[in-house]
Amino acid sequence: MMPSIDQQPTLALDPARLPRPSDIRQAELGREHLAEKLRAENSDGAVNQLKSPGVAALLDAIFGNSPFLGQCILAESAFFLEVLTNRPEAVCNKVLQNLKDSTAASGEEQELMRLLRRAKRQCALLIAVADIAGWWSLEEVTGALSDLAETALQAAIGFLLRRLHDGGEIILPNLVHPLKDCGLIVLALGKLGARELNYSSDIDLMILFEPEKVRYEGRKSVQECFVRLARNLVRLMQDVTEDGYVFRTDLRLRPDPGSTPLALSTLAAETYYEGMGQNWERAAMIKARLVAGDEVAGAQFLRNLRPFIWRKHLDFAAIQDIHSIKRQIHAVKGHREVAVAGHNIKVGRGGIREIEFFAQTQQLIWGGRLPELRVPATCAAIDMLVAFDKTKPAVAAALKEAYRYLRHVEHRLQMIADQQTQTLPEAGMALDRLALFCGHGDTAEFSRVLLHHLGQVEDHYAELFEESPSLGGSAEAGSGNLVFTGTEDDPATVETLQQMGFTDGAAVSALVRAWHHGRYRSTRSARARELLTELMPQLLESLTKTADPDTAFRRFDGFLRGLPAGVQLFSLLYANPNLLGLIADVMGSAPLLAEMVSHSPVLLDGVLSAGFFEAVPDREDLQRDLARQLAMGNDFQDSLDILRRWTKDLQFQIGVRLLHSGAYIDAAASDLSDVADTAIAALLPLVTEEFARQHGALPGEGLAVIALGKLGSREMTITSDLDLVFIYDIPEGAEDWDSTLSDGAKPLAPMQYYARLAQRFINAMTAMTGEGKLFDVDMRLRPSGNSGPIASGLGPFERYQSEEAWTWEHMALTRARVVAGKPGMQARIEDTLRRILARPRNPEKLRTDIVDMRQRILQQYRGDNPWDLKYYRGGQVDIDFVAQYLQLRHAHAHPQLLRRNPISSLKAARELNLLEAEMADDLIIAGTLWSRLQQMIRLMVAGRIDNTKLPPPTQNHLAMVAGCPDFPALQEEIEMRAQSALRAVTSLLSG
Repeated sequence: MMPSIDQQPTLALDPARLPRPSDIRQAELGREHLAEKLRAENSDGAVNQLKSPGVAALLDAIFGNSPFLGQCILAESAFFLEVLTNRPEAVCNKVLQNLKDSTAASGEEQELMRLLRRAKRQCALLIAVADIAGWWSLEEVTGALSDLAETALQAAIGFLLRRLHDGGEIILPNLVHPLKDCGLIVLALGKLGARELNYSSDIDLMILFEPEKVRYEGRKSVQECFVRLARNLVRLMQDVTEDGYVFRTDLRLRPDPGSTPLALSTLAAETYYEGMGQNWERAAMIKARLVAGDEVAGAQFLRNLRPFIWRKHLDFAAIQDIHSIKRQIHAVKGHREVAVAGHNIKVGRGGIREIEFFAQTQQLIWGGRLPELRVPATCAAIDMLVAFDKTKPAVAAALKEAYRYLRHVEHRLQMIADQQTQTLPEAGMALDRLALFCGHGDTAEFSRVLLHHLGQVEDHYAELFEESPSLGGSAEAGSGNLVFTGTEDDPATVETLQQMGFTDGAAVSALVRAWHHGRYRSTRSARARELLTELMPQLLESLTKTADPDTAFRRFDGFLRGLPAGVQLFSLLYANPNLLGLIADVMGSAPLLAEMVSHSPVLLDGVLSAGFFEAVPDREDLQRDLARQLAMGNDFQDSLDILRRWTKDLQFQIGVRLLHSGAYIDAAASDLSDVADTAIAALLPLVTEEFARQHGALPGEGLAVIALGKLGSREMTITSDLDLVFIYDIPEGAEDWDSTLSDGAKPLAPMQYYARLAQRFINAMTAMTGEGKLFDVDMRLRPSGNSGPIASGLGPFERYQSEEAWTWEHMALTRARVVAGKPGMQARIEDTLRRILARPRNPEKLRTDIVDMRQRILQQYRGDNPWDLKYYRGGQVDIDFVAQYLQLRHAHAHPQLLRRNPISSLKAARELNLLEAEMADDLIIAGTLWSRLQQMIRLMVAGRIDNTKLPPPTQNHLAMVAGCPDFPALQEEIEMRAQSALRAVTSLLSG
């Protein structure tokens, strides 16, 4: 028999204290529909009592403000009358007990889901009525919601455990009480853990198991079994059916949710927290509470976790990290520029989270020594801070008053349509309706009260850490949130990142959170993460000032991913903040340097040394410096690593100087060439000595190394490989040279000896070690190309060049330069090269061969892309060919033309009147431009250049290098210079 209001007294309802309906018409329709339903159920007495002032005002407040609760009343009309005529706590207890009893006997999943959802709907209605009517305090409201969630979880998990038992996968110790001693642990965190659940809150759970207590009989693994249970639990709780849903369920507060299963062993969780747990996770675990499962195992796990959560002694770095949890959020005392419309009362300025963090950050600092502070509920924690003189009573009173008011607004907002939201409506009718539902006379009054509380929270929150060290970010980085705690993106942080210049703030936020989760080796230690937290604002700000912030960030992420450890680097950056700007420049503008740093972070140490940004030492000083360092080597391999480090340090220094100084560009090629020369000259005797340990030596002056290509002409770029040729000495008067053997333990004939020695040298240059490789080596320019011997005797080399070599081989020799070998051998090779190049040649055959060579190149490289500066018509190859043509044609009469650098050779041709001045100038200007641009392109652009995708700062940098006002002007300059050069080339080689 349905109870009627005339049979039992209605609980006190004061119409003056109830919110006014925002939609009168909807309120009237709701009461009419309820009356019709009651009449149909023969409850005419109840219908009459609905018209009493208190009940009518309550119905208007519900039907006129909350479509969701109105539907609940119509669906549960009998239950609603019971709520009105009985103590709400008694009715709530009855609903929960009925749920326990009915689900304990249920063996069908669909029936279980229906029972859970019916109980949720009834409790949601009951609790909302008790809240709107003013019968319950905030703690009673949130406590009842938490009791509902806890009971529902226990019912669902009990059902799932019994099903596993019935299926033979596990054996439960107690079928009547399936959770008892089952080994499964379900912890609640967040609001459920603190018994502060709101109307539409999700529930944050962590599902663990104690392997030693679980009696698993399945065929897979206990972990797979409980992962499946976790998935089914989420489905039972949050799947939407015709009866609604129970609670949205979130498992992302478990350790490292991006890489761990839904259910973890207690050992895995404890290991994570001991080794990689972060301070924000310590804050989250303050609220951890067992809500279902094995009480004994759960209590033991939480006891084991106490040393992680509550540290008796915090070092400075840990306190800094705790402070940074707050300081990542923009909070400025006295700031009042908050718009009510659209404000998020949870995570926005002055919101609920700031009150929670106010308590939690101090709990983390003091709770290790003061166990009384270890309380999960927010207001209770604030009270304990007052009791131990950590917070002033007036501050605590203001924060608690604000907390209660903001939770009141949050509840009203969620009651409207059962939506999980804390964001206020935008200005207009929706905001006006919320103001009335919150009990205010109008929106203006609502705004005044809300802004007062938000301002109080923001002021006290800012004061809490106003003397704590700054995170180091400028106003730009500090103008919004930079919060990377938790398991999901902070909306204000995503917005801040996009305002800073990142295209996809969510992607950046997700990766930074992955760093803090210890996903990379470099961020697995607590100290590394603490330092990274301190560096974060300035690091992000530095990256946004680069040519392409998104690319710079991705490269920095790759850099972190490849680091074996992070503490040393982060400590270096923390002690030298200016390095952050340099790293950002490198990551954003110079992919080659970024790769170098990723392979060898120790390169950054050199930036701190005196003279890093000064001129690179001359050749003699380089040789002395390298010799000093090689003297410290213990063996051959050690010497190779020293040589690699020395070379990479200087290449990095030159690259950084190039990035920061447009005036340095013309000297960079010479410096890079000096470094390569010095490295080769030092390496050859090391390799020769090591080789001789096994094979001994041969008579004569040994092996020499000739450089061709960019190294030969001293035009090296940061990415140049080495074109090398090896020549060995055949002593004059040596008899039976070919049958002579070296004097080592394993003697070799000369050709075999020098071939292996040259190959050993190449291997030493190109082998990849922990220090990387020294250089790539190209041997295709040796006599007979790839089919020829790897090393040649000087006499055979000269005979080949005089009798068999193609014109293109002599063209390559115009750049030939001896870079290593004994002085006498070097001098003889230089004489040989001059004789070869100064030979008289048939001008017409020379011209025809060069034109034919150019046509072959055009078949392989189209030559129609202006940014392919090497092969574009009028580009670098054309200018080189002209210089080589002039040298090979006229060197017999004008040996001063034999200059390895093409531009120098063209200048000499102009001075000798072998080239018209205007034509020479066109070629020289174009060649100089190609050289400068290629130097910067190799540094700043990874792979082939696509000018349509170059970020504007890179475009501007290239334009600056060329002396052009902007990028379009540079493109015009390239076209114009290429056409001028091509006319000169065509005129000279057309015959």
